[in-house]
Amino acid sequence: MTQRSPSRATRPAHQPQTGFSYSRDQFEELVDAALAHARKIGATDAGAEASEGCGLSVSVRKGELENVERNRDKSLGVTVYVGHRRGNASTSDFSKAAIHQAVQAAFDIARFTAEDPAAGLPDEEDIATDHRDLDLFHPWEIDSEQAVQLALACEAAAFATSKRITNSEGAGVSAQQSHFFSAHTHGFRGGYASSRHSLSVAPIAGKGAHMQRDAWHSSMRAANEMASPQAVGRYAAERALSRLNSRKIPTTECPVLFESPLAAGLLGGFVQAVSGGALYRKSSFLVDSLGKPVFAKHIDITEDPFIPRGKGSSPFDDEGVRVQARDVVKGGRVQGYFLSTYSARKLGMKTTGNAGGSHNLVMRSRLTRSGDDLDAMLKKLGTGLFVIELMGQGVNYVTGDYSRGASGFWVENGQIAFPVHEITIAGNLKTMFKGIEAIGADTYNYGAKSVGSILVNRMKVAGS
Repeated sequence: MTQRSPSRATRPAHQPQTGFSYSRDQFEELVDAALAHARKIGATDAGAEASEGCGLSVSVRKGELENVERNRDKSLGVTVYVGHRRGNASTSDFSKAAIHQAVQAAFDIARFTAEDPAAGLPDEEDIATDHRDLDLFHPWEIDSEQAVQLALACEAAAFATSKRITNSEGAGVSAQQSHFFSAHTHGFRGGYASSRHSLSVAPIAGKGAHMQRDAWHSSMRAANEMASPQAVGRYAAERALSRLNSRKIPTTECPVLFESPLAAGLLGGFVQAVSGGALYRKSSFLVDSLGKPVFAKHIDITEDPFIPRGKGSSPFDDEGVRVQARDVVKGGRVQGYFLSTYSARKLGMKTTGNAGGSHNLVMRSRLTRSGDDLDAMLKKLGTGLFVIELMGQGVNYVTGDYSRGASGFWVENGQIAFPVHEITIAGNLKTMFKGIEAIGADTYNYGAKSVGSILVNRMKVAGS
């Protein structure tokens, strides 16, 4: 993993300006105007959200500038209820006339929409009242020239790692920030600003038919917590170099170790399967799994929305509903789903505060020790496949069937023997979850999910 060793040049010398065109007070006025007009024209209930985002993205390739993009957007979204009928509309025009027009459009849609008993704002007792500051906003005062220099430094570090790095798909820097204010007629009022910055590079090793690519990135709320361009470039290059001279392997069944960034995808598969939309539509292999064993007994999954600077942190969900730290899986058994107000009503349950997604999930094994780094996990794998790249979307969430193209390394007696490519790994998520033998201490954060490398006891590997 790359180390957090930020370049001093990226640290702001003073408190940065927000860069926004609108203030929180202005957003409150816009939202209140929308809600007032909704009431005036006869809406039973209504909600509105004003938001603004801005940022800078640059890309370079082979030492040359490719793109500089600046983005700035704004929106006012309105949801109107007429009984149990719902309508939505939005506008990027913040004039009084445009807001009234958007509200009227939402109202008209609601009037001609079929009734849905589950439609409606959250119950008042579920509304968040504690809006704690989670330190999510760290604007980055970087201009396009500075961003280009960072991207060039990152790509240059990749090329400098070895003469066998012969090409590049480019490097990029992105600095993004946004803020919003939301309110609805069941008493919610709230909003906050947030930021997300990133640095990435994708070098290519080798020549001709024997080329291999890989990539790495660093993404944080605060720019000075990102890895240095040199560390990102070097690590991306080392990954590409390690894949040179890849070969096929015969079809077999063996244990499979998922590198931690890919393991986050397995966690994401579980989240999708126990999310409200899939559950009430019965399009999930984990329907009616509450309280039942889904994972091996040593597996726990926790959710914590209140981690300062967390990528999945929020003081409330997208509906203004209270969020909370909780056990999602304990001892392998499902303790809770991921439900919005609507999906909860469809299931005859209560919202879990997950409108908009999960919040800072951590998947752990009770067997994991602090020394279970990647080398230790390879020893636990013994002889089998270590996967570092997956391709395709081959997951059927109705049945749990799992089939993905893969690349990685063949491991013998706990040691990497050689790189492999052009293989397919297959199984079923039901048996894969219960077949998790270990989770490494090499924890990787991917958005709202954190997990170490995951060792699954047996999967089918289709090769030559």
